[in-house]
Amino acid sequence: MDQSIAKQIHLPLREAVKISARSIRSRFGRACITTGGIFLGIAFLMSVVTWTQVEAAVGETFDATARARQVWMITISLLVCVLGVVNSMLMAVTERYKEIGTMKCLGALNRFIVEIFLLESAFMGLVGSALGAVIGWGVITLVELAKHGSRVLALYPWGSVTAAALLAAALGVTLSVLGAVYPAYRASRMVPADAMRVEI
Repeated sequence: MDQSIAKQIHLPLREAVKISARSIRSRFGRACITTGGIFLGIAFLMSVVTWTQVEAAVGETFDATARARQVWMITISLLVCVLGVVNSMLMAVTERYKEIGTMKCLGALNRFIVEIFLLESAFMGLVGSALGAVIGWGVITLVELAKHGSRVLALYPWGSVTAAALLAAALGVTLSVLGAVYPAYRASRMVPADAMRVEI
């Protein structure tokens, strides 16, 4: 009996995608701020990686202290990025108490509620990470061209920079989704009757 009820009220993934996209559109300002945080973190990561690889290709060397400093700065920037996602998604949960309560009263499973928030964060992470990887790469490439001239193009490590850009974008999406896990779990555990009584 429980299994048949679960099948009746299980909503397809495409519905979660539609609700996530609608939520981003209706809260576009906050979505832009969250996406901007992801963008800045990944742009910084990509700029450092690109700069390091291009400088190495043209014959520059780095000591261990400089590399350690770069790793530390990248780590801090990505942690700030994740905390920004967590904060934004917690605010989204608070704003949508009644919406979540209504969906649960209508039979939405906890899994469906989690999917909505994870997808929403993944969409913002994808846009921010893709833009950050491109801008971080582009800015440093222009700086290196101005510094070393056209010989950079002959020595440019296209393969490793492209791989780094793809990894940076994937990392941005992953961190965005991880940042939304706790808010999504909190939303899914909400008691429908309590959510409907909350005044926002």
